[in-house]
Amino acid sequence: MATIRDVAKLAGVSVATVSRVLNNRGYVHQDTRKKVEEAILSLDYKPNAVARSLFKKTSKSVGFIIPDITNPFFPQLVRSVEMVMKRAGYTILLFNSDEILENELKSIDLMVSKYVDGFLVVSNTLKKEHISELPLPVVCLDRVIGEEIPSVSVDNYAGARKAVRHLLERGCRNIAHIQGPAKVCTAEERLRGYRDEIRANGLKPYIVPGNYDLNTAMENALELFEKHPEIDGVFAGNDVMAVGAMKAASKLGIPIPGRLKIIGFDGIEWGTAVTPELTTMEQPISELGKKAGELLLELINGGKLRTSHYVFEAKLIVREST
Repeated sequence: MATIRDVAKLAGVSVATVSRVLNNRGYVHQDTRKKVEEAILSLDYKPNAVARSLFKKTSKSVGFIIPDITNPFFPQLVRSVEMVMKRAGYTILLFNSDEILENELKSIDLMVSKYVDGFLVVSNTLKKEHISELPLPVVCLDRVIGEEIPSVSVDNYAGARKAVRHLLERGCRNIAHIQGPAKVCTAEERLRGYRDEIRANGLKPYIVPGNYDLNTAMENALELFEKHPEIDGVFAGNDVMAVGAMKAASKLGIPIPGRLKIIGFDGIEWGTAVTPELTTMEQPISELGKKAGELLLELINGGKLRTSHYVFEAKLIVREST
């Protein structure tokens, strides 16, 4: 295995000069730099991934920023992207942001410094000005940041209306909504779909926050069910909150689907692990990840996208909870 001294000898320079080239620090004449780079390639010097990234500006790696690694939806999404990237010879650097802008900006700075070839992001805090001038391609997943930035998402509004209609078809007339985090666009669109469908049918809305969190949803659903025993249907803004609502109903002895019918959104694997199994608006997670990965690879390879924004439909999956 070649050493840094072998590189220096072949290039006819000092070890210090090779180090400056590898770390991109200090002045090195362009002709000298070229000799060092050629020696590194010729000897396949290790760590050649670092070396090649410095002068080829590529690393065969991509970044992926997600907001909450504990939400089962996102690991499933990451896995679907990883399958596409792995087949193309890329590795994924995963960053958890907790929906904090500072965390996302630090992750982006780190990815740029590591010469990732591009990155995917799920964010409700980044704005287009944060990423539109970056020297690497970006694809948004689940949420749209700007018209200029390619994205892959689902029609949350239409999916929400379809979820409420399903409860209506099952005979529900007092339908509550457990809402996701305020200012998160997916949660806002699902809330808007719920409101519009409820209004269209002349019904009364019941809305409580759930923050896409199981325990928050359970606690608020407990209070809601005790205060409004007439509630006979729940549309939760995601499956995690739907499970929280099911736990609340169980604590109060409310039978599902006898007295209360519940539907979630996302289609995560949890849905078939609970009893009764959860009815949900299923996002095509595999298709979302596959398309996002394909878009990013096309951009990395210098291609021009025929379509920049892909919107999929959520599919009603009827199970035991309705």
